[in-house]
Amino acid sequence: MPVKHISDCIWRATGNLFFPEISMANDSYSKSYLCQASTTKIVLPIIYTIMCITGLPGNAISLWVFIRKIAVKTSTHIYLINLGISNLLLCLTMPFQAIYYSLGTKWHQHDIMCKIAINGLTPVIHINICIGVMILSWVALSRFTSLIQHSHADRPSRWLKVLPGAFLCRKRQVKLAYALCLVTWAIVTIAVISFVVLYSIWEARSVEDSDEVCYSVPVEVGGEGSHVFTLVAVSLFFVFFLLVLCAYMAVIRHIWRSRRSTVISDSQRVYARVFRNIVVIMVVLVVCLLPHHIYKAIFVHIVNEQSWSASPLKDACHPLSMYVEVKSILLCLAALRCSTDPIMYFLLDKMFRKHALSLLRLRATNDSQSSKSNVGQLSQATSGYL
Repeated sequence: MPVKHISDCIWRATGNLFFPEISMANDSYSKSYLCQASTTKIVLPIIYTIMCITGLPGNAISLWVFIRKIAVKTSTHIYLINLGISNLLLCLTMPFQAIYYSLGTKWHQHDIMCKIAINGLTPVIHINICIGVMILSWVALSRFTSLIQHSHADRPSRWLKVLPGAFLCRKRQVKLAYALCLVTWAIVTIAVISFVVLYSIWEARSVEDSDEVCYSVPVEVGGEGSHVFTLVAVSLFFVFFLLVLCAYMAVIRHIWRSRRSTVISDSQRVYARVFRNIVVIMVVLVVCLLPHHIYKAIFVHIVNEQSWSASPLKDACHPLSMYVEVKSILLCLAALRCSTDPIMYFLLDKMFRKHALSLLRLRATNDSQSSKSNVGQLSQATSGYL
């Protein structure tokens, strides 16, 4: 994208936010409606329902294992507990997401369900997506730190001089994890709630007397304030994405250096485990979250660059309908992470894997004993007839 176009996009977003007299060029389309394809009206509600059914018990069991079964908690456990809480909250929004996509075209913007969806559902979703990205970054950084501390290379890693001492001291890592999680929750929650308040003052005022449906252009496309917030959120995502990517590249370099050492045999398993952990986190970020954040930036660019000067036809679909469909699908992909994270916990943490397998074996044993008992009772009952 040319630099001029980027600067124009940012200017339009920020300029119209602080200078309300500058309006968008697509005002003539504000009365047309978003057309829903079967993807968003039928498929997405089904997917959100399945994700809720699988994600709620998965994350609840994960939290139970981390909190009740693991006595001595490391910094990784603290991060994963907070990630599990975030995922549980995100799973609780999924039934409302399913209802919104099914009935959003039947609600009006002054209806209580629409207001809950805009001012309650949306903030929770974005808070937990942001928190998930940040906590995954802290996990990757923590795992990378544990790797370079077990260095058997020719010389110590340069990162030992760069990273704060709290990342390197095992006892202080747990306190740092608590502090980072607390700060992460506070900053993200305050930022998103502040935006919601500003949105209700600046953008919602323009449609509060409107009879438009809830699933509409003002809600799904947003105004200039929404676009500014989107650009900030996307920028922060790429900062943390690059942080994990740097840790990933440093791990490869560190392992390559360590392979030349003659005393690496005792640490080979440590290197493999940390390398696998960071690869798992990278896969989650690339598959689930990267498409969503890239498209958000593209979506803002499309909205601000296109000219909607022509008057719409009667009962015509808004030209952005297709782009909104793609945005909704990629948001669903980003939310999918909360249902698959218990699998990531299984791969990332040895203690969690041990307790999860123990729980599965216990259930399998109980089922087996129950089956044997039923067979025994059946044989006793039928023996009299033989």
